[in-house]
Parts: sequence; C-alpha cells; structure tokens
Amino acid sequence: MSDLILGLDTFGDVPVDDAGATLSYAAAIRQVVDEAVLADSLGVDAIALGEHHRPEYSISTPETVLAAIAARTERIRLASGVTVLSSDDPVRVFQRFATVDALSRGRAEVILGRGSFTESFPLFGYDLADYDVLFEEKLELFVKLLDERPVSWSGTVRAPLHEADVFPKTESGRLAAWVGVGGSPQSVVRTARHGLPLMLAIIGGAPERFKPYIDLYRRAADQLGTLAHPVGMHSPGFVADTDEQAKELFYAPYKVIRDRIGALRGWPPLRRAEFEAEAAQGSMYIGGPETVARKIAHTVQALGVGRFDLIYTAGAQPASARLRSVELFGTKVAPMVRDLLAG
Repeated sequence: MSDLILGLDTFGDVPVDDAGATLSYAAAIRQVVDEAVLADSLGVDAIALGEHHRPEYSISTPETVLAAIAARTERIRLASGVTVLSSDDPVRVFQRFATVDALSRGRAEVILGRGSFTESFPLFGYDLADYDVLFEEKLELFVKLLDERPVSWSGTVRAPLHEADVFPKTESGRLAAWVGVGGSPQSVVRTARHGLPLMLAIIGGAPERFKPYIDLYRRAADQLGTLAHPVGMHSPGFVADTDEQAKELFYAPYKVIRDRIGALRGWPPLRRAEFEAEAAQGSMYIGGPETVARKIAHTVQALGVGRFDLIYTAGAQPASARLRSVELFGTKVAPMVRDLLAG
C-alpha cells in the first residue's frame, strides 16, 4: 500500500520535564510544534491536533497551532483531529483552515466532528439538547462552503445566508475535509451522503469490530451515488526502544487521565490487567518499533484503511520521551509498516 498515509495525532496533553515538573500550557503548545517539526523532517505523512477545552490539554484552537507548524515545515499534512463543528461557526472554520492552507501551500485538512467531550457547548453558549441538530445543520452548510462559490443556506441554528461569498479561497479550489466518527451508523451514513472521507476513532476493543462501519460507508456511498474515499482511523499508542519501556512510560500518565474522564462517565478505575489486554489484543499500539509496526500493519490490512494516525500522547508523559516516540515512529515504525504490507 504505497499510498498509505501514516500520521500522528495529539490533543496537546500537558507533559512533564525530565525532573517530573509539569510544563506550562505555553510550553506544552511549543512542545507540540517541535514534535511536528521533527515528524516532518523524518517523513511522517500527517500531524493531527485535537480541539479540547479541558485542563489536561493545551490545544483549544488547533488551526492556530497548525499555522505555526506550517511556517516551520515543508511536506507534512496539517489536520485537526477533530474540530468540534457543533460549537463553532462553519464559515469561520472554513476561513481559518483556508488560511492554514495558504500558509502551508495546500497541506491543510479539517477533520470535523461532534466531539467526544461536551465542555465546548456551555462554554460557547450552545444547548446540549441541540447536540444532533447542531452538527447536522452545520455540516450541511460546511459542505456547501467547500465548493467555494456564493452560498445560500437556511437552518435553525444560525442566521441564514443569501449568496454569501466567503474568503479566502484556497489555491486548489477545495479544502480537504473529513468527518470524524466514533462508531455511530447514522454518522457513517451521513458522511457518505455528503461524499466526504471517513475518519474512525478506534480507541478501545478489537479494531476488527469496526469493519462493518467501513463496509457500511462504502455501501451507503454506492447507494447514494457519492464517492467512497479511502477510510482513515486513529488509535492511541506509544513507541519506545522496548516494549516494557513503552508500557511503563505510557501506563501511569494514561491511567490518571483515563480514571479522571472515566469518573465523569461512570467507568470503574482502570486496572493494569485491562491495560495489558488492550495493549495485546485491542486498539492500543504500545511497544518497541517492531511490535507497534506489526500491529499497525495487521490492522491496516484487516480493515483495509488508507490512513492510520497514532495518538502518541496520553496524559503527562515526559516531553523527552514524546520526542523519542515521534522519532521512532518516523525512522522505524512507518518504514517497517510499509515493508510489511509490501511483503
């Protein structure tokens, strides 16, 4: 699969230094920029930055950080992962990413989603009771904006537009846009209906259980007469020099953030045995380069996806270990995945 895209994904988790001191939010953002610059220099295909409004994460405006990365990189694709369209304005989202596209000479990608957290809704004055209609209507408008022609649109969640022309335009004539989906069949069909690429968030359980969603996407696109693009996915993981080192660097920070979020959702605390099982058979790609590469290659082949992004941060990991993880992904994991799939 010579056209396979292999990328990295982060929410800008706030890391610690080598002495265990927590970095500032400002330093955490600069750390992400440095990691993206390193990834670009090593030939990693893409970097995706997620939008969050929680204390564990430093990135609330992915496109701002992507603009900084654009100025210091040459080839890496610059994506959000995801932009929470429901609590934003489609026109402003388009304008901001069209700007990143200009600064990066056509490397910007927006991955649109409803978001796995809901903090942005009250923060920006939206009612969670409108959760579904907000995304449905705003996605409909955003798809119209992608044509880069004057737009007329009306709905219930924002003021109507009449022959509104939106600037800046992209040089290519179309901004790259995906829809991020966590596992809802309705969301998969909606993505197919709009003719957009599908990005699956596979963050737990056996990845093979998502194969029916990929089949549904392709079947729906065929029935609706739209284009079924190569499907992408992202999953958590971490690369270190050895399997044991990777697990030890990953587990403790991950457990803190997993238990904090789990308490909000009624989940029991994470046990080490559960973590080990997920790392062995589930949707975590943790270990030395060969272990991670073999698992990614297996998943890519089993699901038939065209893009795999590794969510390489999870909680307060050491900043130096994160840089090493990026380095190993670019120099060892990605080439090994391609060799395994070619062989």
